[in-house]
Amino acid sequence: MTMADTVPQAAGTGEPILKLTGVGKRFGAVQALNGIDLEVHAGEVVALVGDNGAGKSTLVKVLAGVHPQDEGTVELFGRSVHITSPAEAGRYGIATVFQDLALCDNLDVVANLWLGHELTSGGFLDEIGMEQQSWTLLRELAAKIPSVRTPVASLSGGQRQTVAIARSLIGDPTIVILDEPTAALGVAQTAEVLNLIERLRERGLGVILISHNIADVQAVADRVVVLRLGRNNGDFVVADTSSETIIAAITGASDNVVTRRNATRAARADQHTDPMSEA
Repeated sequence: MTMADTVPQAAGTGEPILKLTGVGKRFGAVQALNGIDLEVHAGEVVALVGDNGAGKSTLVKVLAGVHPQDEGTVELFGRSVHITSPAEAGRYGIATVFQDLALCDNLDVVANLWLGHELTSGGFLDEIGMEQQSWTLLRELAAKIPSVRTPVASLSGGQRQTVAIARSLIGDPTIVILDEPTAALGVAQTAEVLNLIERLRERGLGVILISHNIADVQAVADRVVVLRLGRNNGDFVVADTSSETIIAAITGASDNVVTRRNATRAARADQHTDPMSEA
């Protein structure tokens, strides 16, 4: 049973399906997260960005139930929850695709999709049922997989990422967390994964995208939440925000090489268009 089964749906009300308020996490003397606020709505892609050590991975593990928070509240559909294990996160409708994907190379696509959730019929594996549902899911995601009986070891990086994301949907989640899904992928494979993220949004899921690639973030995200040194350092609407502003929030400096270069270009452009400058 998922959280969506036990709590009224927030879709259409404008309320977030996931809301974090003042979330903190400490490891001994190290305060990894301090007062983190975050909201995710249905059908929204929220990019979580920050430099190494900003707290992104720790926050993901808090939501995935690996490291329960020490402070603050996590709300799902308006109800406060305390996620204490990955299994509990799954029951609440939170699916996480970590960067290492955790796929079994020696198994085919069907086996990987249903690993741990196998369908049975009469006490035996329902291979036909799993294969049919696998094809249905992959077609809905517009995935470019040649055959669901292809061993995962023979798939490209983008196809492997597709299998990992598709597997996260088997439990019918409401929130999907993607940890660096385009890392180490080529241009074509990256485009394939970004298209897949668009399909997740179209399915009405809340998506949290962790990425260091600002171009990818601006291509698919609706909002960008910046973490710096374990704290919030900006929440931006992508359509209204430049990459320079996001980078400045990540680095903690509004004055850098990029912003100075752009300021110089803008000044030169103003000088050329100002009639008084010709006098």
